[in-house]
Order: sequence, then C-alpha cells, then structure tokens
Amino acid sequence: MNKPNLRDPLQLLAFGFGSGLAPKAPGTFGSLGALVLFPLLALLTLPAYLVVVLLASLAGIAICDHAAKALQVHDDGRIVWDEFAGQWIALIPLVPVLHWDGASVLWLLVGFGLFRLFDIAKPWPIGYLDRKVHGGLGIMVDDLAAGAIAGACLYALRMLFNA
Repeated sequence: MNKPNLRDPLQLLAFGFGSGLAPKAPGTFGSLGALVLFPLLALLTLPAYLVVVLLASLAGIAICDHAAKALQVHDDGRIVWDEFAGQWIALIPLVPVLHWDGASVLWLLVGFGLFRLFDIAKPWPIGYLDRKVHGGLGIMVDDLAAGAIAGACLYALRMLFNA
C-alpha cells in the first residue's frame, strides 16, 4: 500500500483536503469536511446546488478510482470524497430553506447524523451496492445511495415537524 500524496490534486480531493487522514473515523471526519464547505454551497440556488453535487458525484468516480489505484487498495477508508458527495446529497432538503438560525443548525446536524447512520449501517440497497460494485463507481455509489436515503428521511422529518 502506498502513502497518500496530497500534492496530487486528485488525491487531495479524494482525501477530503486531508480530512480523511484522521487516525480514527475518517469517514466521519470526511463528512464533517463536507459540512465545512456546505455553507458556501448553500448560497447557491437549488438548481445550481444540484448541478454542483451532480458534478462532484460524477467527478468523484474518477477521483476515487485514481486514489485507489495510487494507494493500490480498493476503497481505502481514507478516501472520503464519496462522503463529501453523499453528505451534500443528504442535505439537499435544506438548501432552499436554510436560514442559519438555531433550527437550521439543528436540521443540519440531523442531516449529518442520518447520513452517517446509513453510511455506517449500510442497510439494503446500500450494503448490496457496496459489495457488488467495484472501482471508482463502487467507492462512490454506496455513499450516494446513503445520501439519497438520508435526504429522503430528512425531508420526511421536516414535513412531519412542519419545519
């Protein structure tokens, strides 16, 4: 196994600007890295946000594939661009309504928690995708699915609480 090379721009992205190099829970730190960038992304209109997340997800296939090949390990836990994209998908329901008040921050934390729950527990179909799909797409697809399911749950909870 090779060491990460953060001078390589694709590896820098794959390792979440270094957040994936945390000695414990790199996926959680990767998701936190995504939260750091979320306020900037949330300034976009919803259509623009969706385009950015789609591009980040599609580019993530190549980014993660490049890093896995450089490390010579499939889906190394330090590769966290998939967490970035998945976390941003999970937060889609907040983009059109975020006001950065106490309630918004609470919903942001709920979205973070839901994504981490689905990413770690890997219920069907997330676990199936994680086991069956390989390469850069395989690294990305389970987190994209976790993000979509977490986002749907976040939306449903917001509707349930009329928030």
